[in-house]
Amino acid sequence: MTAGRVVITGMGVRNPAGDTPGALWEALARSRPAAGPVRSFDVPGFPVDVACEIEGFDAGGYLTRKQTARADRSMQLAFCAAADAIADAGGLAAETRRRAVVTGSAYGGLVTQEEALLRQVNGVGRPRPSNQPMVMSNAGAALISMAYEIGGPSLTLSTACASGAHAVGEAAQLVRSGAADVVVAGGHDTPLTPTTMLAMYRLGALATGFADPARSSRPFDVERRGFVMAEGAAFVVLERLESARARGARIYAELAGYGRNSDAHHLTAPHPEGAGARACMAAALADAGVTAREVVHVNAHGTGTELNDLVEARAIASLFGAGEVPVTAPKSVTGHAIGAAGAVEAVIAALSVAEGLAPPTANLTELDPRCELDVVTGAPRKLPAGPVLSNSFAFGGHNACLVLAPVEGFVP
Repeated sequence: MTAGRVVITGMGVRNPAGDTPGALWEALARSRPAAGPVRSFDVPGFPVDVACEIEGFDAGGYLTRKQTARADRSMQLAFCAAADAIADAGGLAAETRRRAVVTGSAYGGLVTQEEALLRQVNGVGRPRPSNQPMVMSNAGAALISMAYEIGGPSLTLSTACASGAHAVGEAAQLVRSGAADVVVAGGHDTPLTPTTMLAMYRLGALATGFADPARSSRPFDVERRGFVMAEGAAFVVLERLESARARGARIYAELAGYGRNSDAHHLTAPHPEGAGARACMAAALADAGVTAREVVHVNAHGTGTELNDLVEARAIASLFGAGEVPVTAPKSVTGHAIGAAGAVEAVIAALSVAEGLAPPTANLTELDPRCELDVVTGAPRKLPAGPVLSNSFAFGGHNACLVLAPVEGFVP
């Protein structure tokens, strides 16, 4: 029975590790971290020395010069990634009012907002009238909807590091419920500004002080010191399985399950026993109609912070058994793009399904013995056909988990 089944037929990314899904996958497979010295700004004595930045980004060919001038960098990244996903899917095969877009962003137009504030503080100019729409978190969704005549729901979610995963999951719900026939969904963020990075640093969340910047992001490693801030965007096109098959579309994976809940515990710290994370993973599996034993791979949130890694490892071991499922932490390569992260990793999980491989975790030289996990390292690991779980756990206790699965040979 295929009714209600939702599949991914298009994907697009803008990430420091690669500006296409193929390039991103190659960087992951080769454990090639995108982290390098901070270049976005020059602040003497700034304590954060590493970031994952997209070098040479240009929205030309996607947006006109006028459109680019009126769009924050985050929205430009979103539009380019969404446009690539739509092209990859062969267009939006639905009537205008049956199309929808759902975006996720933690910071919205942060670059524009900070630049305008600095101009005013330094007495070199006031904010332009266009600054207001440029800083809105929903500007990315609006830009995409206008360009592609998306007359159905156009929504933006903001749940910190889970924003992108929530956007993809809620988009699938729109298709399942019949509210839309095709949905463009993803996340975007450009948090690489002095204020944001300094605030994260003072919170104790950022990795700094490594002699080799590329070695800074070290999820689950005994030497981890935090995460590396990144920018980026990732989008997918979702539609019903029967529609995709009818038009002969390429199908990367089925979005088979979605779980979301809240820790209801602390603004920045996860529940110490990982209760919310475990419950969210279990809810996603139940939604997909699969058991923990059937899952072939877990794409971990894996930020590289002391607390997140321990809590997530505890939750995974509790649900799947200690060392019973292969685990990967892609942020070791991509960095942490905050609101975009969950969508980036939805793409990675879909590629894992399509390729039948779990990419390795970079920079893991000695597993923290408190993390009872089978973390993939060194080279991609061959996977049997089966469901892949992707985790996103955010500040505020917002949790989102996605189950991606092969269409053939998988019966939910």
